[in-house]
Amino acid sequence: MEKFDSPLARRTVIKGAGLGLMAGGFAGTLPTPSASAAGSEGGEIWSSEYWAKKGEIPLWMYRKRVGAPKAGEPSRPVLFFVHGSSVTSRVFDLHVPGHGEYSAMDEFARYGFDCWTMDHENYGKSGRTSGNADIASGVEDLKAAVEVVTRETGRQKFHFLGESSGALRAGAYAMVAPERADRLVFAAFTYKGEGSPTLTKRAEQLAYFRSHNMRKRDRDMIRSIATRDKPGTSDPAAVEVLADVEMQFGDQVPTGTYLDMTANLPVVHPQKVLSPVLLVRGEYDGIATVADLEEFFNLLPNGDRQFIILPGTAHSVALATNRQLFWHVTRAFLTMPTPIAT
Repeated sequence: MEKFDSPLARRTVIKGAGLGLMAGGFAGTLPTPSASAAGSEGGEIWSSEYWAKKGEIPLWMYRKRVGAPKAGEPSRPVLFFVHGSSVTSRVFDLHVPGHGEYSAMDEFARYGFDCWTMDHENYGKSGRTSGNADIASGVEDLKAAVEVVTRETGRQKFHFLGESSGALRAGAYAMVAPERADRLVFAAFTYKGEGSPTLTKRAEQLAYFRSHNMRKRDRDMIRSIATRDKPGTSDPAAVEVLADVEMQFGDQVPTGTYLDMTANLPVVHPQKVLSPVLLVRGEYDGIATVADLEEFFNLLPNGDRQFIILPGTAHSVALATNRQLFWHVTRAFLTMPTPIAT
């Protein structure tokens, strides 16, 4: 089926179940009871494709949930996945036979969420233009996409989960559309990028990013996403499957998010992010230091916020061997009950 559309003043460190968590108190904008998702384990997962339009640019969207939508049924909380710089939305719906579950969309559909994602301009199945698909462009993509989600679900606010520059896209969108942003999960996020070995190395190509709107993204580059910080934190079989599905879209991707991350940070200003926020960092992530993320975390205005460090994990939490830890903390954050005292 295809459809067309023309928030630490005080921080507590908790260690348990193998996770290091830095958590703030609860205050400010809080989830309503309807934000909790009832588990839907055991049902058949239904999927559908949609299209949004950003001006004349077609943007491909994809949806998964347990069971097809039925007229008159209560809506389910929406979780919108936002992809990063070098991969498409397939990173959230990967299938690696014989190596366990890798589809975060399937997993969260079973938890009771209505899961959505999209390919941004110049990625995947979405339209190709002469632009560089920077963070600002991604915000406009999300504006177009949420209109489709609202029409199809009846929901006005959504949870957003972004990884790497996808987290920057989601955060920048939440700044300009706070009325649409419920709870936010920023994985592999970066604030100012200070002290980042990956961004320091990447900045050596800044002149290229300024003068070219596309860059090479071949199979070896995709492999490097899982090996550059700490080899062994991702299963090579999963990375090869990701490369297989990504290479169907060619070996070129836009430079816009790389330019933003090497020359224009910060692009997300914490004081303007009003929603509850979960920051997730892999222990070995080379994109953002703990200090960089702590600075961002401490400036968030909503007391309902958490900063979690996942052990044995590097930059890509979606591809991590320990990805179940990421799913666990995300599900707990998205289904947190409304506090009695605020």
